[in-house]
Amino acid sequence: MRIAFLGAGAWGTALAQHAAASSGGPATEVRLWARDPALLAAIDADRVNTRYLPDVPLDPAIRTDADLARLAAWTRGRQDSLCVIATSLAGLRPTLRAWLAAQPADAGAAPLAPLVWLCKGIEADSGLLPHQVVDDELARAGHGDRAPSMPSAPAVPRGPLFGPSFAQEVARGLPAALTVATREPGLDRLVQRAFHHGALRIYATDDVLGVELGGALKNVMAIATGICDGLQLGHNARAALITRGLAEISRLGAAIGARPETFMGLTGLGDLVLTCTGDLSRNRRVGLLLAAGQSLDQVLAGLGHVAEGVACVRAAQRLGRDHDVDLPIVDAVAAVLAGRISPSGVVQRLLSRQPRRESD
Repeated sequence: MRIAFLGAGAWGTALAQHAAASSGGPATEVRLWARDPALLAAIDADRVNTRYLPDVPLDPAIRTDADLARLAAWTRGRQDSLCVIATSLAGLRPTLRAWLAAQPADAGAAPLAPLVWLCKGIEADSGLLPHQVVDDELARAGHGDRAPSMPSAPAVPRGPLFGPSFAQEVARGLPAALTVATREPGLDRLVQRAFHHGALRIYATDDVLGVELGGALKNVMAIATGICDGLQLGHNARAALITRGLAEISRLGAAIGARPETFMGLTGLGDLVLTCTGDLSRNRRVGLLLAAGQSLDQVLAGLGHVAEGVACVRAAQRLGRDHDVDLPIVDAVAAVLAGRISPSGVVQRLLSRQPRRESD
């Protein structure tokens, strides 16, 4: 099996490490690509991704490659190849566009490698979820005829791979579980073949909308929970906030056509709890630092990694308005990030809301 990872950040490197180290033999070949050739050269020299995943020696089976065209030819036309896009959401469109442009011109009818992406969020400018961005770019490149709002038979098997998972823990071989979401027959089994071994379990669903919405909004809820914990409001408040956050995500999910049970699964409740409570969560850390009095610019400057909740909160608001769904926690986080209200002030705003039935 051949797996090309496009993106050498913490999560892409961690999953590449798992694929290479736990594959049970030489049958799985792993290649790692990044936009920065210097990063790949450093990984080759040190056998550690010092920038994003320090202190985790990389498996010898992981090889780097700065040439997208060579990687495209390496994976094209094989039934056992996989392309994993491991960028931030902002990098999804340009990376996929570059990948499609790098495909061999003489490949004829040979199919592209199936696509899996790890990035969570809502594209800021377009308001599109990741699978809609992928559909859009495939259609533009002539590899599919599906517009973002018009389902049809896809030309390239594809879907997100999400779940409650900190990169550092997966890279160290600690147990975790993920879900691949796809409507394409056979892709779930291919992803399970690639990653369902060792300490990692891979489940499958066809609810792409629910998986991606849960993955996007849990980051916003983690910022809110970080604010709550930073203000030392207690465990009761944290539990209430996470629960009402899940209700908010589920309401919006029902409005856009996702299945309710998805939000009780790994990419809903599981990812929400991890991101809201885990000390390795970047989005939770944003909330903690805002509560401590730092400005958003100060927080982001010191973070060193992308916090997707900051990037997608306004797009989440727009999605709520488009579907006439009340999103009070999303709105509260947006107000704090925009500097319109203080963290303590937004807590008072939420507490002063009128009583209502819990299941409305």
